Amino acid sequence: MNELHHEFQLRRDFLPRAEEDEWPQPEPAALPVDSPPDLQKPLSPRPLVVDLDGTLVRSDLLIETAFSELSRRPHSIVDFIRSLSVGKACLKHRLSQPADFDPAILPYDAEVLKVIKGAREEGRSVYLASATHERLVCAVANHLGLFTGWFATNETMNCVAEAKAAKLVAAFGEGGFDYIGNDPADLSVWRHAAKAYAIRTSAAVARELSRQCDNVEHLSHDKPTWRIWARSLRVHQYVKNGLVFIPLLTNQLLTLHSLANAALAFVAFSLCASGVYLLNDLVDLQDDRRHKTKCRRPLACGEIPLSHALLAIPILLLLSLTIAAMVSPVFVLVLAGYFALTTAYSFFLKRKMILDVVALASLYTTRVVGGAAAVSVWPSPWLLAFMMSWFLSLALVKRYTELISRRAAHLPDSKSRDYRKADIGMVGALAAGAGMNALTLFALYAASDSAQDIYARPAMLWLAGPILACWIARILMLAHRGQMHDDPVVFAIRDKVSLATLGAAGVLVVAAM
Repeated sequence: MNELHHEFQLRRDFLPRAEEDEWPQPEPAALPVDSPPDLQKPLSPRPLVVDLDGTLVRSDLLIETAFSELSRRPHSIVDFIRSLSVGKACLKHRLSQPADFDPAILPYDAEVLKVIKGAREEGRSVYLASATHERLVCAVANHLGLFTGWFATNETMNCVAEAKAAKLVAAFGEGGFDYIGNDPADLSVWRHAAKAYAIRTSAAVARELSRQCDNVEHLSHDKPTWRIWARSLRVHQYVKNGLVFIPLLTNQLLTLHSLANAALAFVAFSLCASGVYLLNDLVDLQDDRRHKTKCRRPLACGEIPLSHALLAIPILLLLSLTIAAMVSPVFVLVLAGYFALTTAYSFFLKRKMILDVVALASLYTTRVVGGAAAVSVWPSPWLLAFMMSWFLSLALVKRYTELISRRAAHLPDSKSRDYRKADIGMVGALAAGAGMNALTLFALYAASDSAQDIYARPAMLWLAGPILACWIARILMLAHRGQMHDDPVVFAIRDKVSLATLGAAGVLVVAAM
């Protein structure tokens, strides 16, 4: 009985004193269990037990906390492996104190909350039972204030499958509770429940559940559609990979072989970028949920399970590498460099002032280098210098827009970016300077011997310069007014004026050939 009391009781002094300032303090509504249920007589009415990951929360806190730690200390992967060698409970304990964990912004499932509130209205006790570490479970329970008590993993015991079932049977008796779950591991728990509630189960789990349990209710939920996956893979961003065609056009290599190789390079970059977008979203989950628009990203709002995204990443990267190998060995090296740089950006460079925008500009320029490798030409230094300056300007506009938005919303300085609201003027000046530098490089190129050798009518290039100047100036003005999209490139794709302006400049460049 003492063991049962130890497992069940929510202790007010659960966290060590040194950690009290680091964790949300319990809200008044989150009442601890002062004593275990009386096992001499059946509980009436029957308690409801709710799983956490994938059930109450449309996410996986183990994956979340792991990527949160890796985003700040990538070398922690060594500690993860060492902890996992001891046991999964040890790994969860290692990850149980994430710096940015906030239960208030987790994607809670409305249908599960509805069942919980219905049970409470009927006078039933509601318990949270999770394989997640007890520190995180305690924070969630205290935030919601809906639970009578909770069961969770600790440093030595992983509260999952049979271990969780044994705890619940010991507390409530065989068939003495209802259980809401979603995972194959929950089959071991449903087997002992009076009524099984299931949500987001796979077809195989649903069949097995129906076979072993008579009283089953499947809760409604939205399944991820191809449109949701397209949003998560950022298919609309694939237009950026069109930069691979620029070396083909500037060198006028309009042969079938060159077009095919450039097209394959486009697909390879797109697949690689999608894999990295998923990785970046896993790293930025907490930050995205606090953002006014990024909170609607499929991983942040729980429309796609994190485990599915984790599985999709290596598949996309393997497909990308396979297609790259069909182009040329040099292109494979360029694509590998692109992946290395964008991964470094996700885990490190994005948190470093100026280095982040230089990395973004380099990623765009790498696409041009990849296009040159695909058609076996040496990229023009003029072209690379122009691209680097042009996209450095757009990357700075992106940061400028973020700072303007935070100031307008009266938000504090971001902890995930090394910029302050006081930097707005300087960031805007740097964006304008980089844009004007790109236009200067364009003008110098139009007057160079290189342009004379390649273009039949190089004078036409001079007409494109003022059009590009008007566009970058308009972008800066809209950003200053707070009317710019979070990503200037996405804005340009959707903005009719931008499409017309850049289209006109492109026509003039083609006419110069």
